Amino acid sequence: MYKHKDLLGLKNLTAAEINFLLDTAVPMKEIISRPIKKVPTLRGRTVVNLFYENSTRTRSSFELAAKYLSADSINISSSSSSVAKGESLYDTARTIQSLGADVVVLRHPMAGAPNLLAKTVKAAVINAGDGAHEHPSQALLDLFTVREHRGEIDGLTVVIVGDILHSRVARSDIWGFTKLGAEVRACGPPTLLPPGLEQTGARVFYRPEDALVGADVVIMLRIQKERQQQGLFPGLREYARLYGLNRERIALARPDVLVMHPGPINRGVEIAHDIADGPASLIEEQVTNGVAVRMALLYLLTGGGANNEADY
Repeated sequence: MYKHKDLLGLKNLTAAEINFLLDTAVPMKEIISRPIKKVPTLRGRTVVNLFYENSTRTRSSFELAAKYLSADSINISSSSSSVAKGESLYDTARTIQSLGADVVVLRHPMAGAPNLLAKTVKAAVINAGDGAHEHPSQALLDLFTVREHRGEIDGLTVVIVGDILHSRVARSDIWGFTKLGAEVRACGPPTLLPPGLEQTGARVFYRPEDALVGADVVIMLRIQKERQQQGLFPGLREYARLYGLNRERIALARPDVLVMHPGPINRGVEIAHDIADGPASLIEEQVTNGVAVRMALLYLLTGGGANNEADY
């Protein structure tokens, strides 16, 4: 069972709780494969998407998840709300509480913002990415996608390559995959690997040629071009040459390797065109699974359908 009021990260969840979330997403994916995707499960519930940073996949995914479950959704962005006038997160939270929201999906540039919001509102809070801290729903959809193809996570070798220093996806993926029994290898330039990374349970590599040997799953991370101004690596062309996933490097992994990317992709930088569009790529499938996983989260955090006349 999942008995928490909120979903703030995977670090403090047990393997049983993570598996329960993934199990709940299975029937949700069946719903979105139907010709008519809408069910009345969350009719009368309200979901507020509060995004202080730009987003395409995550925000759209939560919007569709709410609509497929018949919940009412409200979208609030910092640029078009009172936040632009200087309103604090605390006061915005009080306003949302007054609106009667059942779930608040928050993306915020500051790590820990969802935790603060969760203590302020009665509504369930879902962390949709906070700073360089965690992005739990992305990690859950990654786990769900791998489990669909491999049956289980335990015993797999998962390689995460790229800008791990600034990646909230990487942190949540590391917690999730290690808790479910996978060996996680984190690879990137030394300047893009956070100190103390080994304490998360991940093995650290500086050369993809070493990390990719025998890999079952490869997760490539976006190079955040805005960080290039800080001089953390020589340039995009140099990075692509040393760390980009191409035919030569992917050949080091298992023949049935799965290739993933949280998006958006910098084609030709962290991943070659033919790999991103090749048979090993699950990038588009990740997007579909993201809706199913987020439907499961909305369902569970609003009581698991206990107060609804109709289930799924």
